[in-house]
Amino acid sequence: MRTRTFALTAATSAVCGAALLGPAALPATADVSVPDAPPDTRVGPAPGGLADAPVSADLRASADLRASTRLRASADLPVSAEELLAEVRSCRQISRGKYRTDANRAKATVPVCATTDAVFWKADMDIDCDGRKTKACNTRTDPYFQPQTAFTTSRGKPLDSARLPFVVVPAPGRIWDYRKSGLTGGSVVAVIHRGQVRYAVIGDTGPAGIIGEGSYALAKELSIDPHPTTGGAASGVTYIAFKDSRISPIESRATAESRGEELARAFVGR
Repeated sequence: MRTRTFALTAATSAVCGAALLGPAALPATADVSVPDAPPDTRVGPAPGGLADAPVSADLRASADLRASTRLRASADLPVSAEELLAEVRSCRQISRGKYRTDANRAKATVPVCATTDAVFWKADMDIDCDGRKTKACNTRTDPYFQPQTAFTTSRGKPLDSARLPFVVVPAPGRIWDYRKSGLTGGSVVAVIHRGQVRYAVIGDTGPAGIIGEGSYALAKELSIDPHPTTGGAASGVTYIAFKDSRISPIESRATAESRGEELARAFVGR
């Protein structure tokens, strides 16, 4: 058994050795068959080629959509104080001289200016508490209180200074006649103070030589102290009165606001 095992082992070793030595024994010039590599059939887009066009078009369309969305969002926003003030930086004076801002001021400093669609002035704001007698506006709160206004409601009643934002214009005189500028009771006015814009109507007239006055309600809307004797703003108020813009009824705040925003958009070119 040991002899047969040795012989088998020897034979096996010889076969394994031949297998190990076989490749090394091939001639150096032996031809080795190597399968041909299949051609690369993948087709990729050449840079700048037509395949890029849809992607570029999509990107442009996306950018255009974003820009359009921003423009629509901007158009939907209320007209700002900055936009309005940019339109009234220079003055084409139409008044024959200038107005004082208070009766006790000797110097007249405020001209009335015009654009194609509006007239404007930059002044202070005194408080008008005339008209309907209320808790806020009466002879106790305002020693100069008068129970009437130059323009009345649709029912012929005095305006309510405490509830209706309105502007007081100077009575017609030698300096300026508001009626000749396309203005009357109920004309819409944009009033600007410290970055705020509020829309009011012309609701009353005051002394022929003084300008810069608004109702109790208008002052309150603009965060100005509305007290008729101790309140008001010393300066920094811009009044832009739109020509031929009379609303009816004069006492409708909602109509004044919607019409005012519409007129302001046209005024700034939106």
